[in-house]
Amino acid sequence: MDEELVPASVSKLPLPEAFLDFLNQNGLDPSIYIASLSTPRYIRLKPGCETQLAEIEAEIEFKLKELCWLPHFYYLPPDIRIASTKAYRDGKIYGIDAASGAAVSALNISSGDHVLDLCAAPGAKLCMILDLLGSSGSATGVDIARHRLAASRTLVQKYSLGDRCRLFVADGTTFSLMPLRLQSSFKSCNNTEVEEKIEIYNEWTPRRPWKERKRMAKAREMVSEIKDPELIFYGRHSGVVGLSKHDVYGHFEDIDVLQFGYDKVLVDAECTHDGSVKHIQKFEQWGWTTLSRRVLDADRTDDLTVLQLKLLTNGFRLLKAGGCLVYSTCSLTVAQNEDVVEKFLSQQPTAELVEIEGAEKWPCRQARIPMTLRFDPQTSSTSGLFVAKFTKLSASSSLHYFSS
Repeated sequence: MDEELVPASVSKLPLPEAFLDFLNQNGLDPSIYIASLSTPRYIRLKPGCETQLAEIEAEIEFKLKELCWLPHFYYLPPDIRIASTKAYRDGKIYGIDAASGAAVSALNISSGDHVLDLCAAPGAKLCMILDLLGSSGSATGVDIARHRLAASRTLVQKYSLGDRCRLFVADGTTFSLMPLRLQSSFKSCNNTEVEEKIEIYNEWTPRRPWKERKRMAKAREMVSEIKDPELIFYGRHSGVVGLSKHDVYGHFEDIDVLQFGYDKVLVDAECTHDGSVKHIQKFEQWGWTTLSRRVLDADRTDDLTVLQLKLLTNGFRLLKAGGCLVYSTCSLTVAQNEDVVEKFLSQQPTAELVEIEGAEKWPCRQARIPMTLRFDPQTSSTSGLFVAKFTKLSASSSLHYFSS
């Protein structure tokens, strides 16, 4: 990384004693939070916009530095703002930390894949997934927070990436909807007379007729009661258009998932965010007592590790045999990363940790478990991130597991 991107002055964040104890207990160096201005800002250039790079550079008055280890990523000084630029407004560039980009890259997405992003908000990783898919396959984004998923919807529309995307407000620990390639294998058996009465999904539009808005509001009330996923967006080629709710919301047995589940799953789980330096810096304004409650509280951490294991387990359940899943958090603690991975592996005989292709070129270090990785500001000049990649064993192995 160029020296010019690291300002000479650094802010000395007055980290409270309790947080310093927390870092010490987890073997973390407090200096990663002290050099608060040293981590560059990263952006991803939308594929196909390479010819407009000079125009973008002229607008921000800085020559973008290409990141050699991650395609389409560039870095610039952290004090340069991109939100007001035409390139950002027009959807040619978007901000995403390079470590987050590495987690998506670890999925090794191919054209035609059906990908599940189980904790999709606020949406930058989802945008990258859709970028990599291109003109075939699909991406399903899930998040439990409706307002955050609505922000993801805004992003995918802004960057013209929503064509093969569908978004569900749902609990990621229980979400069970399959990719819509299933429609060809599990078509509804209703007769024609009944089919004529079933409401069919038309092309999605943000401006709905009054009757449809009323129907959707009523549907949301029902969703809150029965806890079914709420479909808040679907693209023209996401597989939803022309289907009935019965087709979209069909539930299937685990044995069917082995053949028809998702090719790739990303579980970027909720965590304490202690690896996000910018997030920790915000507590200087929010108040350090808030940090003690949201990061250091042992009960909350215990609750989070339970949640993380449930998210990882459900994401793996929805993965087809031979598919791959990436688990990541922006925590640097062992409890939320290696401990969760070890417990998951002890409970899932069909899960296997695998090497991340191309990671030997990444500026990261091996975590405590072989083949798992850690990014941090000192080692990687990125935000902190833990990454582990799993595959689901072959259909024959999985069938034996489900039948036992």
